[in-house]
Amino acid sequence: MSKPHILLARAVFPEVVDKLRAVAEVQTNPDDTVWTSAELIERLRGKQGVFTTGGDRIDAAVLRACPELRICANMAVGYNNFDIPAMTAAGVVATNAPDVLTETTADLGFALLMATARRLAESEHYLRAGLWTKWGYDMFAGSDVHGATLGILGMGRIGQAIARRGALGFGMQVIYHNRSRLGPDLEAQLSARYVSKAELLEQADHLILVLPYTAESHHAIGQAELSRMKPTATLINIARGGIVDDAALARALKERTIAAAGLDVFEEEPRVHPGLLEVPNVVLTPHIGSASLPTRKAMAHLAADNLVAFFTGQSLLTPLNPDPRTR
Repeated sequence: MSKPHILLARAVFPEVVDKLRAVAEVQTNPDDTVWTSAELIERLRGKQGVFTTGGDRIDAAVLRACPELRICANMAVGYNNFDIPAMTAAGVVATNAPDVLTETTADLGFALLMATARRLAESEHYLRAGLWTKWGYDMFAGSDVHGATLGILGMGRIGQAIARRGALGFGMQVIYHNRSRLGPDLEAQLSARYVSKAELLEQADHLILVLPYTAESHHAIGQAELSRMKPTATLINIARGGIVDDAALARALKERTIAAAGLDVFEEEPRVHPGLLEVPNVVLTPHIGSASLPTRKAMAHLAADNLVAFFTGQSLLTPLNPDPRTR
């Protein structure tokens, strides 16, 4: 039998390409071009599988244009780039890459929390501009992390990893809100207390967002929510763009409704709302939550392993919807 055909929508590690070429004919994207939907469709026609990243949208239009497609493997834990109901209806299975990036992303979340609380970006820019001529008693005085109240919105794997860092490493009081409350044993293990969303906003000194992006979580943090937070509070978003109303956040930072923010994700990334670029009290990073070399390799290999499993008749490792082969 002829080999299946797989499209790599973005550039990836050479060893991952070799792994896929052992079981399929592979078309790569060596220039790492970000394709439009039309360009993706053009290259995806006649392919049975595709290796995607979080920016490659697979929706009903793509599925209609590419009827031979059978599996989409995302090199990301999030999958809001996939229209899962449309994929299920078309008999296309989706996979993602959970677990392997949990600890690394939690590290980045805590790094942003500390950089934001202690005003590291502001002070570095000040130093590099040659403005540091003397020490002052209130120079870049930020807020403490140790002993503070850590609020977590979304208490999945990454949220729990952040809770452990806060409670065990920094003696923080951990409160959280989630769609489903954790069991009492896990709450005790994490030293975390469940509160309402309103209480979370009002009590947190540092609020980290780690919830998945859905229609329900769109603008979960907007003007109304920001106005409930402490004026000394910081907000960290390592979840997904769109969970925060970036325009409302830019206004809140400018008006000092809250003290500062640290953002790794944005509503229209890679475009960043211009208001966020104009305020000094925000730390901005280009969606690097999983960006350690070992973790990115693990994510890529997990996506590839799902493709290999599908085309060699094995069980998928991390399916998001029913596998059409089992129907």
